[in-house]
Amino acid sequence: MRRKVLVSAGEASGDLYAAELVRRLRPIWPEADFYGCAGPRMREAGVRPVVDAASLAVVGIAEVVRHIPRIYREYRRLLDGARREKPDLAILTDSPDFHLRLARRLKQWGVPVVYLVAPQVWAWRRGRLRTMRRVIDLLLCIFPFEEEYFASQGLRARYIGHPLSTLARPSMSRNEFLAQFGLPRDRPVVALLPGSRQGEALRHLPVLADAARHIHRALPSSFVWAAPAGAFWGKQTASFWEPLRDLSIQLIEGRTWDVLAHADVALVASGTATVEAALLGVPMVVFYKVSWLTWLAGRPLVKVPFYSMVNLVAGRAVVPELIQNEVRGERLAAEALRLLREPGARAAMQRELARVAAQLSATEDPMVRAATLIEDYLRQSQRGLGSGS
Repeated sequence: MRRKVLVSAGEASGDLYAAELVRRLRPIWPEADFYGCAGPRMREAGVRPVVDAASLAVVGIAEVVRHIPRIYREYRRLLDGARREKPDLAILTDSPDFHLRLARRLKQWGVPVVYLVAPQVWAWRRGRLRTMRRVIDLLLCIFPFEEEYFASQGLRARYIGHPLSTLARPSMSRNEFLAQFGLPRDRPVVALLPGSRQGEALRHLPVLADAARHIHRALPSSFVWAAPAGAFWGKQTASFWEPLRDLSIQLIEGRTWDVLAHADVALVASGTATVEAALLGVPMVVFYKVSWLTWLAGRPLVKVPFYSMVNLVAGRAVVPELIQNEVRGERLAAEALRLLREPGARAAMQRELARVAAQLSATEDPMVRAATLIEDYLRQSQRGLGSGS
């Protein structure tokens, strides 16, 4: 029987990680049929899409509400695909609101569930732990403190290392980067990363444009917006692009690692991009803003001292965090200018980022480790992939 593996990811980082895992699993199961909720990276890796991962990329409590009908339709479509094609294994990546619901149904059908990128219940919504214990057979953790935490909560958890620790690399030298994108050598490069989802990027860009204005007045700089490839930017109106053109903010798509590696400082929305920046050693200022309804509803649930993963891994404030009403152009500019003007502050932050990067790195390729753990689990549980469900 041809093996069937349901793979699902709901946003850009999950799409990348799941695609890399599929590539490591193919030599082990060369005849397997991988299908599910796929973005562009997973499709490149040969995952047959039943649902487009872009349809799930929404963040924030209030922001999600208006998208619920569409998300539910996609959920039903993926569930129908799973019911019809009867997977022998499910690999679910991040997006816990969507995937824990899906996992409940899959477990009812006897499908083993591997979960890649643990829900951050150690930070908020700890009530999810009860569901996780029931529906997750193997939890693959990408942060070093998670294995012990989840094991203490009764889950079969294994730390694999952060996938980006072996992936996040520039493709060109700084001189090549400056030449290719027409950036002057005598100006610092400021990277702007407003977020990969449309909603968060649109919410953050006006503040980043204001920060760029303040920075440029004090210290003429080159501003580069590092954006995911093939996203929503081309759909925007002239009023959206005008302030960016006025400030000569250059949009570079699909080259985030090059932009970060060769930036002198980065203004980064809290999320996966902060880990990328840490691994590439660029000094950064972290920020994040949600709707006020989401903020009021979610803030009491947060149980950790920091918002950025860089500071959480370090266990202290390595990078400045500006959250919600602190996200103002002049504040972002002041923090960025301090890093640009004070070599000692830059060097101190880079030393701390190097320590964080070392903590996120494993002794072997995280996705090779993940593939091995999945194969070992299935062998130990005596559920061969060809056994059906």
